[in-house]
Amino acid sequence: MKFRWYLMALPVVAFTGWLMFAQPQQPSGDALIEGFRQTEVSSVSDALEQLYGQRNYMSHDMRPLAAKTKFAGPAVTVLLKKEEHKEGSAASQGMLDAIDNAKPGSVYVMVLPDGADYAGIGGLMVTAMKVRGLAGAVVDGSVRDLPQIGRIQFPVFSRGVAPSTTINHFRVVGVNVPVTCAGATVNSGDIITADEDGVVAVPKAKAEEVLKKAQALDNTEHSMYPFIEKFQSIKKAVEQFGRI
Repeated sequence: MKFRWYLMALPVVAFTGWLMFAQPQQPSGDALIEGFRQTEVSSVSDALEQLYGQRNYMSHDMRPLAAKTKFAGPAVTVLLKKEEHKEGSAASQGMLDAIDNAKPGSVYVMVLPDGADYAGIGGLMVTAMKVRGLAGAVVDGSVRDLPQIGRIQFPVFSRGVAPSTTINHFRVVGVNVPVTCAGATVNSGDIITADEDGVVAVPKAKAEEVLKKAQALDNTEHSMYPFIEKFQSIKKAVEQFGRI
């Protein structure tokens, strides 16, 4: 009887196993982020342009504070408005809440319109980001307290460095709202990927396809390096691999 039951159940088990392996396996959130961490930002930028004709990299002056900086993660956006007032830190509470409410692995994206001479974040906020497990910060404006930021080795991109403050000069007008950060459109949850070449924002709905294309571009480019070294010709490499 047991043997007969086993024979009857075998096709069901086999079919279930086939479904597991035959269906396309979607990467988990962690696997997707790790994929972007392992892929060069220039390849991600190329992938977005080749697939969608979309330019979504940040301005050339969005630079890392430390030479060796690489991270990726979903965006938490914070938008400020330039406005002189006397409310003190109360007008900036939202940018602090955004840090305390951010999930580990998030990237803090702050936009200060006309904020090149104002430090949007400093040592206190960056220390909080570090202990809460954020992946990095991108500030369309300036930053300050470089000794503390360097001491805790938290990755930060900004468009400048200044000793100033936003308190009484800016107010927070939105958290997790759409922003334009150094020329790139960023929505809450979009993938921010950054390395020494710069920063790219990848729309979350397109992230899987962009990553797959970027990984292919990465693989081709890294295959070309030894070819060029061997044959001493960039022209032959382009003819062989079909890209530059």
